[in-house]
Formats: sequence, C-alpha cells, structure tokens
Amino acid sequence: MLYLPGYHTPTQAYYQWVDITPQRPLPVTFTAQKSLSLFLDNQLVFTAPRSSSYTLDLSRLLPAGATTGKHLLCVWHPEASPNYVSFVNELPQSASVAFKNNSAASSWQPQAKVPIYQGQNVFLCFLLLVGLLYGGIRTAYQPGFARIYELWSNAPGEQNFLTRPTITWLNLVLVLVFALSFALLLTAIHTNVQNVLILRRLFAVPESDLVIRVLLYTLLVSAFVLLRFLFLALMGYIFDLSPLVTPQYREFVRSILFMGFFLPGVMLLYLILNQSWSEGVLWVSNGVVTIMLLATVARVARTIHRRTSLLNLHLFSYFCATEIIPLAILLKVLVFTY
Repeated sequence: MLYLPGYHTPTQAYYQWVDITPQRPLPVTFTAQKSLSLFLDNQLVFTAPRSSSYTLDLSRLLPAGATTGKHLLCVWHPEASPNYVSFVNELPQSASVAFKNNSAASSWQPQAKVPIYQGQNVFLCFLLLVGLLYGGIRTAYQPGFARIYELWSNAPGEQNFLTRPTITWLNLVLVLVFALSFALLLTAIHTNVQNVLILRRLFAVPESDLVIRVLLYTLLVSAFVLLRFLFLALMGYIFDLSPLVTPQYREFVRSILFMGFFLPGVMLLYLILNQSWSEGVLWVSNGVVTIMLLATVARVARTIHRRTSLLNLHLFSYFCATEIIPLAILLKVLVFTY
C-alpha cells in the first residue's frame, strides 16, 4: 500500500515507486534519524549510522542485476516515523519526494503539496491557550503572580513567599500551566527528533495523537511536581530534617514556575525554526531544560544554606538525596538521552 499524504496516519515505513536507470545519477538528499534504513526492491541498501543529513545516489544502490524501470523504494525506522518530507531529489528541474501514488506521472511530486508538519496547528492552539492562561492569571491574581515571578529581587516579599501556604488555588493553576508548557516542548521535540523510550514502553500513546500525548505529559509533569512534597517529607523524616521540607518545597515550586515562564518562548522558536534548523532547535531546547533544572537546584541550595550550612555532612547527604540524584535522573531522561 503506497503512502497517501493526509490519508494514512504516521507509520514506521513509507513506500514509493521510483524510475531508476543504472549508471544514471539520481542523487537524493534527506534528513535521517539514527538507524533509519532504505530498501530498494526489498533489499537493504543503506542504514544511517547517526542522526544527520545524507545525500545518496540511488542508481549506485541498485541491487546487482537490476534493470531500468520502476523500483520500490522503502524508508523505514524501527522505532519512529521517518521524516519523509525531508527527501529531496537534487537533479535539476526535478521535484522532491512526496511519496504519492501517482500512476500517471513518473516524476516525484512537489514538496509544497505536502504539509510541512501535521501537528503544527495543535501546537499553535496549545501555545495560544498557555498565553491566555498566563494573561488571565496575571490579571485576576496580580499580587500573588508578582510574588512568584519577582524571583531575583531582594525585597522582603521573597522571604514572605516561603512562609505562605504552598498548596493554593493560584499555585495549583500555575503548576498546571507550567506542566502544559513543559509538555508541549517535550512533545514537539520527542515527536520530530526522538522518542522518550521509557515513557513509550510504559504508555502506548499513538504517535499521531498529539493531543493525547500533550495531555499525558502534562499529567506526568503535574504529578511529579505535586508528589514531590511527599518524597521530601519522607526524606526529611529519614534524615530528621523535617523543618526544612516546607521551605525547600516552596522554593522548588516558585523556581520551576519562574523558569517555566520562558518555555512558551522556546516553543515559539521551535515552531519557527524547526524545519530549517532542527538540530540547533534541539540543542537550544535541551539547553533551556538543563538550565531550568540546574537553576532550580541552585535556588533550593541557596534557600537551605541560609537556614543551615550545607557544609554539614549530614545536611549535604540529605541535599544529595533530595536534589542532586533526582537532578541526575531527570537530565539523563530528558536531555542526555537525545
């Protein structure tokens, strides 16, 4: 069954009949993830050793004894949906690969007839929702909003925040908005560049159903933030440092909410530059996530150090158990895996 844009859901393999003449160059440029494979007439002719851009001459990849005429080209990846719209025929006055079933024409269809990215409208709608939520919260709860996002000021309000209740309606709504922003970024990057292997094994979410994927990630991020208090309470009881749990958790919440305020900007950068600078967008996005996690741990360390010196071995062990080890796990799962 040949691939028809707009009809089939994204899959792991796409097929296209191509006219190839031996000894007549047919160079094709494409972007491939690691382990992406090309088959000609059901024979493996190429496997990408790493994620990069490649240019191959299909006429040189024909199996031995192949004749002039139509040959079946297959693009396959064992874990993800191949980026078929990146395939471009470099011959003069030729078109790019669109993977359409067109028996009347032997040339490949123009890339412009294929949507650049099927989930762009979904991301734009969610991004607009995030902006409306931030604007509505700032208008309705301006004093509380200012206490959270004036993070770097030395005003007395900074310490007042650490003495206020953490579980409030305002904080819960802001945590959900942060989780939605973070989920958007994770979904966008991991859908087009890589996949979260751990989450994919735990939750069977279809690649094409971006709405479900965004909502799933939002739920996971929200649960991580809210359930972290129970983890801190348990560790505080074990290390006999329960008085530090509340200010530590409050600083953690305020820090991630402040850092998450910049995530919609990164998502906007993704939507603008991902097609032309996908590798750079991946580096920038992972860099922002890394800075957000490191800055949050640094702020928590500063808050704890103001109450009790971290030079104390017992307190430093508690800090490693509650902050450093979770940080290393998150960096491994969210950043260094890709």
